[in-house]
Amino acid sequence: MGMPLLGEKFPSIEVQTTHGAMKFPEDKKGRWVVLFSHPADFTPVCTTEFVSFQKHKEQFDAIGTDLVGFSIDQVFSHIKWVEWIKEKLDVDIEFPIIAGTDTLAEKIGMLHPAKGANTVRAVFVIDPEGVVRTILYYPQEIGRNIGEIVRVVKALQKSDADGVATPADWPENELIGDRVIIPPATDCKTAEERTKNYECFDWWFCHKPQ
Repeated sequence: MGMPLLGEKFPSIEVQTTHGAMKFPEDKKGRWVVLFSHPADFTPVCTTEFVSFQKHKEQFDAIGTDLVGFSIDQVFSHIKWVEWIKEKLDVDIEFPIIAGTDTLAEKIGMLHPAKGANTVRAVFVIDPEGVVRTILYYPQEIGRNIGEIVRVVKALQKSDADGVATPADWPENELIGDRVIIPPATDCKTAEERTKNYECFDWWFCHKPQ
């Protein structure tokens, strides 16, 4: 088993979590999943991220997406940390957290030796068929923008549903707003038709309402 790459199936792993044993990603088949690793429990940046993930959970639920955390801390540490967050910050972490191992974390690309012995802030967006669709990495010292991860999942779902691409900062792109991009034509006839049927900057850059 090597690190999963874009377009590949996420490797099957059997793990313990704060919600019990899990076979991943099989137990999540049919759902989008955001699997994210954090360096360690009981650390400030990670705590802010978990609070933010939980506060965005309704947005993830609305787009059929489950959250799963991961670090190489043991389950009892995860449990105590979740209890601390509930007691001190009044936030109930409702998604499972995997208790990983060094070997597993390294194999799936969450350990980067030059950044130390803890997992980096990795994000894998996995589709309902278990295919890796997005991979993001952040260093330990930089917390993630959870709203951006919501946006990524929405954009992937839009692309899959309508066979389109999404522009930078979609749905608030400075050129075309919330419109979507039509894939470029692959022959002369289609290129000519595109400019007649859609709004275009040129034959290779056409867009339409979503």
